[in-house]
Amino acid sequence: MRLFGSSGTRGVVGDGLTPEFVLRIAKAAGTVWETDRAVVARDARTTGEMLSNAATSGLESVGVDVDRLGPTPTPSAVRYAGETARPAIVITASHNPPEYNGVKLVGADGVELGVADLEEIESHVLEDRFSTAAWDAVGESRRIESANREYVADLLDAVDRESIAAADLTVALDPGHGPGALTSPEFFRELGCEVVTVNANADGHFPGRPSEPVESNLRDLESLVRAADADVGIAHDGDADRAVFVDERGEFVAGEASLAALAAAELDAGDTAVAAVNVSQRLVDVCDDAGATLELTPIGATNIITRIRDLHAAGERVPIAGEGNGGIFYPEYRLVRDGAYVGAKFLELVAERPASAVVAPYTDYENVRINLAYDSEAELDAMLDAARDFAESVDADPNTIDGYRLDYGDAWVLVRPSGTEPKVRVYAEAGDAERASDLAEQAADRLRDALAELY
Repeated sequence: MRLFGSSGTRGVVGDGLTPEFVLRIAKAAGTVWETDRAVVARDARTTGEMLSNAATSGLESVGVDVDRLGPTPTPSAVRYAGETARPAIVITASHNPPEYNGVKLVGADGVELGVADLEEIESHVLEDRFSTAAWDAVGESRRIESANREYVADLLDAVDRESIAAADLTVALDPGHGPGALTSPEFFRELGCEVVTVNANADGHFPGRPSEPVESNLRDLESLVRAADADVGIAHDGDADRAVFVDERGEFVAGEASLAALAAAELDAGDTAVAAVNVSQRLVDVCDDAGATLELTPIGATNIITRIRDLHAAGERVPIAGEGNGGIFYPEYRLVRDGAYVGAKFLELVAERPASAVVAPYTDYENVRINLAYDSEAELDAMLDAARDFAESVDADPNTIDGYRLDYGDAWVLVRPSGTEPKVRVYAEAGDAERASDLAEQAADRLRDALAELY
């Protein structure tokens, strides 16, 4: 796909992502959907209102009425779409820096669109095929005030409130200035937790920390956990569809470890889990121990969702899926990544034992990620050619489902272009940090050399 990547389409506002572009996507979506009413929601970014206005105008211009939700976590918008059987456009750039924004498209079944549906809408955008309405048939919009409140109520009904409340937990919460600040504090308090917060005002400038909940951005949360003697810290990304954790000691929990712990609590023999090609050996081990099958996909929510739906159609049970960045699906609850729900499922485990003990069996691996930026297609092509040559030169089993994954038996490396940013990412995992770093740097050096040879 030319327009849509691993999780919608994103770009720097004014430089690749413009109101005109969003309007065209909305016109194409409204044309393909052939619906009387659709939904427009956004995260808390400063450009969100402008771009949601463009999306609303595009839908109205093809005769579609619009429910406008305003600032809303992506899982809240997805819930509303599914409950009302109305497709949705969500304006969000998730974890990207504040100058970015983007577009996610959600079907009337409350599931982000899969590859085939996105390709159809993309073809309408590229070919200017829009069902423009006559002047007296354009759509109208209305403001919906209840979506976030109803989302929290659904969450409360979906988790084990009694066990969480009985544990008398203190939760340190960092919504990262995203729309999770509008819902997660209330949700965790309603679960019976004492909640202390940092970065808990919705602000698209992200004044307290960048929107991606990686370890280097969560120092304030780690300090808050220690200061408040909290049982766990929970952090969201820019649209609250991810949850990343800090244990009771104030130590960051790798997303790969929390995914493994959550999967171990869900998987039974004969089940299937779905993960992206950068899956940690931790999840491989959990699936082997449970007698479950692990299916790999290209990186990104769109690809994982598509594979889950295929497995469901084949009669397979998929109780959990996701990536080691905190983006986890519980398909039997709802086929969406939901940071608040994932946070509550982790609290169900913490209600029985400390967070550090929950993840202790899954801490024997170290992960490294290196990002290499590019400024042109020539630079991207040079790095990908170098990645191919590197993969052919080493003694490892390759997997080319998405980039180049090289399995060494005791470790692995993955080189692939980002689906959301102009970067090539190099991932590595090994039993110790030095080996993981060495493997990642070996691959990254080949890519750096290729860039240097261009100039």
